[in-house]
Amino acid sequence: MPRSLPRRAGGAVTTALLAATMVTALSHTATAADDTLGSAAAAKGRYFGTAVAANHLGESAYTGTLDREFTAVTPENEMKWDATEPTRNTFTFSAADQIAGHAQSKGMKLRGHTLVWHSQLPSWVSGLGASDLRTAMNNHITQVMQHYKGKIYAWDVFIEEAFRTARAVDPDAKLCYNDYNTDGINAKSNAVYTMVKDFKSRGVPIDCVGFQSHFNSASPVPSDYQANLQRFADLGVDVQITELDIEGSGTAQADNYANVVKACLAVTRCTGITVWGITDKYSWRASGTPLLFDSNYAAKPAYTAVLTTLGGTGSGDGGGGDDGGDPGAACTVAYDRTSDWTDGYNGQVTVTAGSAPITSWSVTLTFPSGQKVSALWNGSPTWNGDVATVRSTTYNGSLAAGASTSFGFTVMKNGNSAAPALGACTAS
Repeated sequence: MPRSLPRRAGGAVTTALLAATMVTALSHTATAADDTLGSAAAAKGRYFGTAVAANHLGESAYTGTLDREFTAVTPENEMKWDATEPTRNTFTFSAADQIAGHAQSKGMKLRGHTLVWHSQLPSWVSGLGASDLRTAMNNHITQVMQHYKGKIYAWDVFIEEAFRTARAVDPDAKLCYNDYNTDGINAKSNAVYTMVKDFKSRGVPIDCVGFQSHFNSASPVPSDYQANLQRFADLGVDVQITELDIEGSGTAQADNYANVVKACLAVTRCTGITVWGITDKYSWRASGTPLLFDSNYAAKPAYTAVLTTLGGTGSGDGGGGDDGGDPGAACTVAYDRTSDWTDGYNGQVTVTAGSAPITSWSVTLTFPSGQKVSALWNGSPTWNGDVATVRSTTYNGSLAAGASTSFGFTVMKNGNSAAPALGACTAS
């Protein structure tokens, strides 16, 4: 089978293509239930979310990965006090509305982050006296929650009065206490545990406790992580992993991610996991490469470790689950437009194995709005909106170290001649 089609595919060529076993006519069918982080987590009764920055939503690879993999969104900074009320009684919601609108259009849960916190406060707050500060805080909570009423799954709150005010404004939103350095059983988590227990005993409206879970070699995943989650759940609140990132790479990072997911799955009231960002290049800890996708949106061993631990059956096994996959398996991809005409083009993606042999590969492509793929060969696609996940076939999945193969496709432009965005390449 040729790797590209003639400039104008005639009827005979089209018939031959459709008859050949290497050609797949495409229809936008739903992604298999266990192919992505979000769908695999949903099968376990949980959400799998990510933090999102509004200024990256115009990047197709960013939104393509977001829309394909995640079922919940937390704004990184756009809903914090300094962003939403920079001057007193002047509220700005445009950036936060961008994120909220995108999440709502994709049916994703939206976590409100955060109503009150000890940092990222507007400068005008610091000069207020106690009574005026209380008034300002309650007004801020009221105005922000009213703006997003009915759209927020859960809000991160902070202190007792804030919880009471928040419940009065939106009785349907879950209210969470969310903090850092509380992942294991230690002095700080003991203090938070005592506070939550007291809140419950006195009827303070707290529904959940969030664990930010920022880990690295100096602050690893604690051995009592699961036990800590469980003791909070035993107080009658849900627990959520709200800002997960783990510095590192390879097997060690994959194993740590898998252990965090296992802990959540073992605690019935652990309702979801949010990683703090999509790609390493935009992480607040970028030098530590702490996320599931690298700077080119390629899925890392940690990604497949998480997917496998969730029970998913994606194209790779990151080594953190129980199925013994090879976390060293890797592939890279390159795209080329092999022919072009007024209303269509042919594209080719070359897949190259890394330093170790692989037995299968998977590549994601996000096609620009309006474009339609009419045929694809040498690959097996599934679709989620405009995002195609193309997997190796029975005859081109096994590649020696450094060896390459390719698949191709025909696209009808429909007025948009932009190139598709290459996303994650995973291998096993």
